[in-house]
Amino acid sequence: MLHNCLLTAIWVAAAGPVKGDLALNTIARRNFLRSASAAVLGLSTFPICCAVGAPPKRKRLLYFTASVGFEHTPVACADGKPSCSDRVMMEFGRRGGFDVDCTKDGRVFDGDLDRYDAFAFYTCGDFLQPGMHNTPPMTPRGKQKLLDAVAAGKGFVGFHSTSFTVPSQGDQIDPFLVMLGGEFVTHGEPQEAALILVPDFPGGRDLGCAEGLSFTDEWYSLKNFAKDLHVILVQETKYLKGDCYRRPDYPSTWARKHGQGRVFYTSLGHFNEIWTNPFFQAITMGGLSWALGNAEADIRPNLDKVTPHANQLKS
Repeated sequence: MLHNCLLTAIWVAAAGPVKGDLALNTIARRNFLRSASAAVLGLSTFPICCAVGAPPKRKRLLYFTASVGFEHTPVACADGKPSCSDRVMMEFGRRGGFDVDCTKDGRVFDGDLDRYDAFAFYTCGDFLQPGMHNTPPMTPRGKQKLLDAVAAGKGFVGFHSTSFTVPSQGDQIDPFLVMLGGEFVTHGEPQEAALILVPDFPGGRDLGCAEGLSFTDEWYSLKNFAKDLHVILVQETKYLKGDCYRRPDYPSTWARKHGQGRVFYTSLGHFNEIWTNPFFQAITMGGLSWALGNAEADIRPNLDKVTPHANQLKS
């Protein structure tokens, strides 16, 4: 019997005092995020589970970091050494008791995907094209195998520019983005935003940060949100600088089911410093644990309640 640790609800908001609202008032939305809308996520400082009797089968995760046109610093390898995000992901595996294979070679998806329990992507651009440093691309067959594997029950975790693959053409959304649950539009200049944590959530004090902690990242503007998203972090736009943020609040981190598969995405992660941030590591470890099936969560859709105008690109 496995006893899974519970995680918590966390919310990202832009810095500054909040006045007014679009559909729900701000206080009501905060209360909603602090209660029924919260995903149950496992924290990196907690053991993922406690086993009684025979240990469970060790899970395996494939971490894919192909880049086309632009390579983010967290996935850049130097002198043949693992990238910053590779090292963090392998540390997550050590903490969580699962194996991690890191690759930029898209041909892996033509192989046996049954040996993996989940896939994590930090990609940028169309991964069907050759990657930077002449890394082999994913084939159309490999892409379909991935989508079929997730729909059949494998987990998927996407970071940051994974939402930037094949841009939609009108109402035609690429099947990969349909699976992911949202699509990149653009971004403004990196800037500081405040983090508002749910009070007294399990393990919160171990994060070493209090309510109002802020950090700098490149905040994505997103669109084409799936209706069944369970929103975990909200990008509050009122105090963000840049025309692309002149829009109602929208999700920046979410979970959803795609067929039988578990999908988790966060737009965070542009800088190496984000990957070593305790808050980022906590929600990422939670997402990985849930996607692998090592933790459970109530992911009932809450998009319409938390960010009712998320798909409105202009306020």
